[in-house]
Amino acid sequence: KTISVKVIDDEEYEKNKTFFLEIGEPRLVEMSEKKALLLNELGGFTITGQPVFRKVHAREHPILSTVITIADEYDDKQPLTSKEEEERRIAEMGRPILGEHTKLEVIIEESYEFKSTVDKLIKKTNLALVVGTNSWREQFIEAITVSAGEDDDDDECGEEKLPSCFDYVMHFLTVFWKVLFAFVPPTEYWNGWACFIVSILMIGLLTAFIGDLASHFGCTIGLKDSVTAVVFVALGTSVPDTFASKVAATQDQYADASIGNVTGSNAVNVFLGIGVAWSIAAIYHAANGEQFKVSPGTLAFSVTLFTIFAFINVGVLLYRRRPEIGGELGGPRTAKLLTSCLFVLLWLLYIFFSSLEAYCHIKGF
Repeated sequence: KTISVKVIDDEEYEKNKTFFLEIGEPRLVEMSEKKALLLNELGGFTITGQPVFRKVHAREHPILSTVITIADEYDDKQPLTSKEEEERRIAEMGRPILGEHTKLEVIIEESYEFKSTVDKLIKKTNLALVVGTNSWREQFIEAITVSAGEDDDDDECGEEKLPSCFDYVMHFLTVFWKVLFAFVPPTEYWNGWACFIVSILMIGLLTAFIGDLASHFGCTIGLKDSVTAVVFVALGTSVPDTFASKVAATQDQYADASIGNVTGSNAVNVFLGIGVAWSIAAIYHAANGEQFKVSPGTLAFSVTLFTIFAFINVGVLLYRRRPEIGGELGGPRTAKLLTSCLFVLLWLLYIFFSSLEAYCHIKGF
């Protein structure tokens, strides 16, 4: 018997290759939705009655059969006799199986690393539609419109949520800032660079305004500058960092982004903020032949107190890695409340002791 093997030329350069063809007992029938005609050793035809897709192994002690032809499902050219019909019925009762292993269990494991990110992308369909804007008109309309707060349960229902009383109150309190920041160029301009640059400038101006406002407020009510700095100025400049950390904590699976934002923002305030300001002042005084001096005041006491409380905070975060809590953020309700109360208490204690030292009620360094 002659067997023809067709070689397909893909018109790509390849080195010489050697291939071989192993011929064995026929075990695989044609891959098509047709009925197989089996010829047993007695010489009778038997139609299996099932579409043939894979190789079929009979059960214990099968009757030797050989596939001799493939017939269509509705082929009426060879009607079955009563004996052949009986053989077909018996063959179907035998329930042939496809190999030794007849069951397959498929387990789909999700990636917990990207679960939150993928869920939010699927929910929002396109992240650019959420954070991006196309025109100033769209920004001002969004700024003056009362919108409902985000709720995962309502998003799953697919129905639009109406604003609540709390949403109206928050809109009334924040409408000035919404309209103010609506002047920032849309993200479509300069591939977002215009929005980025103007946002940085407005944040800097707003921070300077809050600092001056807090200083004047402290001067008006008779507070010292050191107390005003650790209470009002620090609180006003840290509120944006607090909300940014909150957003990072809810959107990221791990606590690295939220905690890193807190430490990173303080590093920028200390190293970049003070460093640039003092460098400019030192260069200016040196150009005029003067010396730039800043008296430390109560800085040593405040830094020491802050360092002690910082070590306590880090110790609490490390303790929260225990299996019963699960991580730096979140965890059981009791652990969350206790940690939050402890951190707020440390902040109040820092303000209290710094104020006592500033007014000479306790002796500093």
